[in-house]
Amino acid sequence: MEFAVARPLEETTIAVGGHHHSALAAGPERGEFVLFLHGWPEFADSWTEQLHALGEAGYRAVAVDQRGYARGARPEDVEEYSLDLLVADALAFADSQGARRFHVVARDWGSMVAWTLATRHPHRLRSLTVLGTPHPAALRQAIAMDDGQAHDLGYIGFFRHGAGKAEKFLLRDEAAQLRAVYGRRIPVEILERTVARLSEPGALTATLNWYRSAANDLSAVPAGRVTVPTLYLWGSEDPYLGQGAAELTVHHIDAEYRFHIVEGASQWMALEAADEVIALLLDHLSRH
Repeated sequence: MEFAVARPLEETTIAVGGHHHSALAAGPERGEFVLFLHGWPEFADSWTEQLHALGEAGYRAVAVDQRGYARGARPEDVEEYSLDLLVADALAFADSQGARRFHVVARDWGSMVAWTLATRHPHRLRSLTVLGTPHPAALRQAIAMDDGQAHDLGYIGFFRHGAGKAEKFLLRDEAAQLRAVYGRRIPVEILERTVARLSEPGALTATLNWYRSAANDLSAVPAGRVTVPTLYLWGSEDPYLGQGAAELTVHHIDAEYRFHIVEGASQWMALEAADEVIALLLDHLSRH
């Protein structure tokens, strides 16, 4: 029996202003555009399985190494990582592909960009899919109600105020602490490639500048009511974002909404439970 071999993903570059973002793509150029936004600490290749699946389904799926992650898009000033600029980048990625309206799929910090994008520019989005990260207002409520949720996000303060110290801590002893972030839940080849890229001079600092440019913590992200059809997936073993915030997210959506718990998965569910995530994503996209 012969098995079909997935075509290699396209490697491309998207120019935004003076920056050049490396990206991975799949699917026909005229297919409905789906933009994938990664989180910390990962790159576009964290969406490899989803890109292949959506490309085969006829979508034009593109995952971009965002500001600070792409070698050609690492400004030095912390102010260059403001949420306004990150949202503008996301719109520019879609514009570069000629997509007036598009789907967005996001995780972690990419989700914070996506929640904000959906509330500020709903007319641009066909649908929103978020992995792991609750709506910022729901997270804010959960922190106020649950000391445990506040404790689980304590690392953010260290990232924000430990400039230089955080980098040394994460990269010492052959990046032992950075490796520990993944909890042995992602494929070894992706882990090694990611650690190598984040160990490049200035790379880790650039990614941590997302935290340092934000006000207070992730819950302060100014996302409002969401009027875009939304699929929200939360992993039952997420060590940082609890079920309380996940369940509160429904109160901030004024559109078709589906909340699904991916049992046994953590924040890395796109890699841990790729088939389940893909099935849910394809169903959601087909509806919108």
